[in-house]
Amino acid sequence: MSLVLYGHPFSSYTQKVLIALYENGTPHEFRCIGPDTPQHAAEWLRRWPLAKFPLLVDGDRTVVETSIIIEYLQLVHAGPVRLLPPDPMAALQVRFLDRFFDLHVMTPVQHAVVGAMTGDPVKRQEAGSHAADKLERAYAWLEGELAGRTWASGADFTLADCAAAPSLFYADWTHRIAEAYPVVRAYRARLLARPSFARAVEEARPFRGLFPLGAPDRD
Repeated sequence: MSLVLYGHPFSSYTQKVLIALYENGTPHEFRCIGPDTPQHAAEWLRRWPLAKFPLLVDGDRTVVETSIIIEYLQLVHAGPVRLLPPDPMAALQVRFLDRFFDLHVMTPVQHAVVGAMTGDPVKRQEAGSHAADKLERAYAWLEGELAGRTWASGADFTLADCAAAPSLFYADWTHRIAEAYPVVRAYRARLLARPSFARAVEEARPFRGLFPLGAPDRD
């Protein structure tokens, strides 16, 4: 087996790539980064000293950054589900939405998580308030943007949905998506029902205690 993915099942960005792999049934070996697998961590750091995961290894080639990994998979290990449309303008829209979910949904979540991990109640509160403000703005924009669509960019499941699934999953844990945003709530529910993401969620379930904000008893 040539494809190896280094990461952690509870990591949103690892899940983003796993969704792409599961969508196309792409054979791969998953190597979890954790205290029980120091050999995996050593090899991961040797290949990517910046210490960010996930990381994909394909033979002698190392590929990093989730969006690049997914585009690489489409170029080199294409499957029946095309995650980037062939039309350049349509692909540009998918890439934009991919960046939106990473930068404007997942980044605020990470900010709140880091604040909670400090153990300082003031920093936790400040980070949580900052994240709530950013996420509320993102939800409001998405409510209009996603109206009338099944998936992020239209009728087809794409790279943008790979990004959206873990982003909105953890965002709702961080700052609940209010009933005032029925389109966003319904979209999140469709993502959770998608077999590729449902599998990633189940694989991550044993690690919910790691969520420093407290994982809610749902999903």
